[in-house]
Amino acid sequence: MGDATMRLMWKAVDRMRCLRKRPLLPLLGLLLTALLFFDRNMDDGFVLEAEKRPLGEALIHPANSDRYVHAFPDLSNFSGTINVTYRFLAGIPLPRRKYLTIGLSSVKRKRGNYLLETIKSIFDQSSYEELKEIVVVVHLADFDLVWCENLVQEITRKFAHHIIAGRLLVIQAPGEYYPSLDGLKRNYNDPEDRVRFRSKQNVDYAFLLNFCTNLSHFYMMLEDDVRCSRNFLTALKKVITSREGSYWVMLEFSKLGYIGKLYHSRDLPRLAHFLLMFYQEMPCDWLLIHFRGLLAQKDVIRFKPSLFQHMGYYSSYKGAENKLKDDDFEEDSIDIPDNPPAALYTNINVFENYDATKAYSSVDEYFWGKPPCTGDFFVIIFNRSTKISRIKIVTGSEDRQNDILHHGALEVGHKAVDMKQGRQCTSYITLGEFKGGKIEVNSVDHKIGFDIECVRIVITASQKEWLIIRTISLWTAQSVSQLKK
Repeated sequence: MGDATMRLMWKAVDRMRCLRKRPLLPLLGLLLTALLFFDRNMDDGFVLEAEKRPLGEALIHPANSDRYVHAFPDLSNFSGTINVTYRFLAGIPLPRRKYLTIGLSSVKRKRGNYLLETIKSIFDQSSYEELKEIVVVVHLADFDLVWCENLVQEITRKFAHHIIAGRLLVIQAPGEYYPSLDGLKRNYNDPEDRVRFRSKQNVDYAFLLNFCTNLSHFYMMLEDDVRCSRNFLTALKKVITSREGSYWVMLEFSKLGYIGKLYHSRDLPRLAHFLLMFYQEMPCDWLLIHFRGLLAQKDVIRFKPSLFQHMGYYSSYKGAENKLKDDDFEEDSIDIPDNPPAALYTNINVFENYDATKAYSSVDEYFWGKPPCTGDFFVIIFNRSTKISRIKIVTGSEDRQNDILHHGALEVGHKAVDMKQGRQCTSYITLGEFKGGKIEVNSVDHKIGFDIECVRIVITASQKEWLIIRTISLWTAQSVSQLKK
């Protein structure tokens, strides 16, 4: 059943090859529109066909194991499913869904191999509590079975305790499930071997995404040559919490390639579909951008600092040198602010769409207003009173270094009341003055005797320059009542 359905699927995809001389965009538009009608919550769970095994057998399974079946929608019949028999090379999935799945796809490189270092970084940079919430899935996507077997033995030897704990799985989609990689479209004048490489890579990722659908609530795409920041999961959770109530398809935690791209797991079946459908059209990172737009996320949502850094020196394509680095990466990501839910107001004239909320976001955006006058303000009103431990505000930008707040004060307030102009605090105290367009105050909760309801920036002298508020960062502290529990 599975093999027959796969053949039907690739026949449907192969029909697209005869269209190679026709314009690509109309075809993409038609197929993208069709994808919009997929059931967002389609059931794509994998089915374990094997009985429970002894703990020792969870470490490694023979390469010809066919006892685990995973299903995803058929490209030739959007309402159908296709069974792909994955080889379980190490580990088995646990029944409980985790918070985050981290997916890695790896092939044999001509020069260098960074997979073991990447896996080690993921585990070493996570606390014991964080490890309980993640599962790492490695797809060994090379058809050299000897290489795969040797690598699996090394992974098993170095990470046996993580495999036993269900935190690490190593899988492979057999070669017979792949489409033909000969006679592919030569889009963008790429050489034939590069087209073959990137087309297969799209299928590699599609099979990986497909397998991971029901393992967790969120999915993080990484490459196999990456270093992680410390406590990256805690930073991720802060960002996800801050986005509650807002729509997103893909959040980015690195500006490079396929590194640090976060998805809801419910979107993985359609993304796998999408990569399979257009596997020969363009590189994977371009397809990810199209997929994001298809699901109505128009703009990039990228967070700083980056949580993942490219560390490989040699590319998996022909062993070519690849020295790309993310200059926004920081080793200690735990410093990401909490920024509690709040409403923001200002009476400063806003320029175009650089509104107040953009200064309060972790995304690379900012508030930009016309020259402020004495007494103008920028206020943050929390949804509920909060204990704040630290406040850091930075104005100006690298491009416009003079658009800083030259004269201003930072205040915190309480005793909020509802007024015609909206909710406002009736009592404020001053924490400090801006110097060089910046202010940072630590131990705020120890300096004041109340839970904060408002944070306010007050302009103390008019200026001729426009004002950019680049970042407003707030860190919360446990309330006294929470500490007593």
